[in-house]
Amino acid sequence: MEALALTPLPAAATRLDGLLGQALEANRRGRLSRFITGPDSPAIAIFAPERCCDNEEGDWYGEHAGKWLVAAARAAARSGDQALRERVLAVADHLLTRQDEDGYLGNYAPARRFTVPQPPKPESWNGEPALRTWDIWTHSYLVLGLLEVHRQFGDDRHLLAARRIGDLCHRTFVERGLDITRVGNHHGMSATVLIDPVVELYFASGERRYLELAEALLAQAEAQPRLALLSRLAEGADASEIATGKAYQLCWNLVGVAKLARASGRDELRQAVERLWTNIRDHHLSLGGGPFGGIAHRSREVFNPGFVFDPTAYVETCSVLAWVQLSRELLLQTGEARYAAEIERSAYNDLLGAQAENGEDWCYYSFANGPRVHTRYWRCCKSSGAMAIEELQTLAWSRDGDALVLNLLGPGRAEIACEDGALRVAVTGDYPLQGHLQLHIEAAPANPAGLRWRIPDWAGERTVRLNGDIVETVDAHGYAGLVRRWRAGDVIELEMAMAPTLHRRRYRNIQESRAPDGSPVRQQVLRRDYVALTRGPLVYATGLIDGYKNTESVLLPEPAQSALSEAPAGRDGRVSLRLAPLHRAAIEFHPYFDLGGRVDGGWRLTWLELAPAALPPYEDDIGAM
Repeated sequence: MEALALTPLPAAATRLDGLLGQALEANRRGRLSRFITGPDSPAIAIFAPERCCDNEEGDWYGEHAGKWLVAAARAAARSGDQALRERVLAVADHLLTRQDEDGYLGNYAPARRFTVPQPPKPESWNGEPALRTWDIWTHSYLVLGLLEVHRQFGDDRHLLAARRIGDLCHRTFVERGLDITRVGNHHGMSATVLIDPVVELYFASGERRYLELAEALLAQAEAQPRLALLSRLAEGADASEIATGKAYQLCWNLVGVAKLARASGRDELRQAVERLWTNIRDHHLSLGGGPFGGIAHRSREVFNPGFVFDPTAYVETCSVLAWVQLSRELLLQTGEARYAAEIERSAYNDLLGAQAENGEDWCYYSFANGPRVHTRYWRCCKSSGAMAIEELQTLAWSRDGDALVLNLLGPGRAEIACEDGALRVAVTGDYPLQGHLQLHIEAAPANPAGLRWRIPDWAGERTVRLNGDIVETVDAHGYAGLVRRWRAGDVIELEMAMAPTLHRRRYRNIQESRAPDGSPVRQQVLRRDYVALTRGPLVYATGLIDGYKNTESVLLPEPAQSALSEAPAGRDGRVSLRLAPLHRAAIEFHPYFDLGGRVDGGWRLTWLELAPAALPPYEDDIGAM
């Protein structure tokens, strides 16, 4: 069977229920309804002329407007929330009145705008600007926001405003030849993210000058020695070795390059992005699926070298957004289930684990081992998390010709139109807390149609029943499916074994130096091994050990898996796990995402140290015990 050719479904054709549906509704009622309520909200008031004329601080706060427009427009369209829709249109229309004749729509003073060359840092920095600047970054989100408002509500004025920004960028970086890496931090990575919205402008308008602009931006990114994006991708470089290794910026750049591959037909670009995606998945994700780093390596929010692991590392919620978007783009281009699997892992663990139950509060950083800390009003991650939650609605379901495809497992419903009727499916069950789902056919076309669902990579024994009878499915590319003439009332039951699993990871303190001949020398000077628990797609964690300790060392029996057991499920379907080490009382674990009620200050311990006596030799950095 050929790989699936996936097409996203419109928001009106899908609905998410269960945990993801609850997160979407909390997002709509919380962050999206309260953070920006109109043009006078602080995040929009910073675009007022009297504020912009003196703004030389070079900060990124203007990004909130575009992020909110993307997320709020989607939420209003999917939910039918008329009040939210009116606020979205009011804010978008207000921003149009703030756009200059040349297309500029930022909040920087004239002398600090991206159209004005800025003095560079010393030559050793290869031309990166000496002053902080996030002007292109802000415009990138504004373009995406205005395009989303146009996509959802159809007013061409918003598309025109986004195109005027694109035209200004074309004049600046193509016609005038200004180097975009000179107007962005992190060796230009915070400006070359413009590739993504520029390609989206091409998709929305068909104007080839935007494709020309995207190609020019990529060439400039390649020419920056510290970035050298194309070369590093082709070489198979580790994510930490590209520019500053900043996770959020690098992943967003990859989103743009992947979209450019789709727009231009340059398959070598997609292949290069896939290589780095694989590098990030294999070496730079937390157990909960978020980009993991920030330990003893240059600065916060960067990828550590691929051989570095530390249980106190953390995930920036902004980088989860970019990782989900990157995986979504590759999923749609390739039809490969591995991309959907990583989106689901991120969604049910690090993304939901960063969102408070009220949908308004968010963690800037999520620690595998550490406290839950809700961030402040202006922090970037609150808007990124809200935007990431809304991404899930657009990729949970898709279609492949006359087949309906479930990418993210969980309750909900979707519908596609076929030539001879509609195929409408409702999914029930308490996944991911349990491994049971029921797919109910509510409407069916006259002729045979396909229904496919992703096979979880963690799933052990699987059983599929159709109307009570066990059936064989057609499995390919990580998806299972049935093609038949459906009838309203047909029910498919999926049963997937959710065996608790122990994972181990090695902390290594590596000393790096060089031999007399200049060759690199790495020596391991410290090793500690850690163990963590998962069940199905969910990561499990515990609170403070014995009520007060923020770490623990455990000695496990042989085999180690014998120390792990399930407690009976509660009324809400949640299953707790018990780890019974030798020589101490058992430790109870719960799903990471809602441990402690998702309240500020709660402590989560995912990784426990293995006692030295329990360190068997092994080669892999991570794996199941």
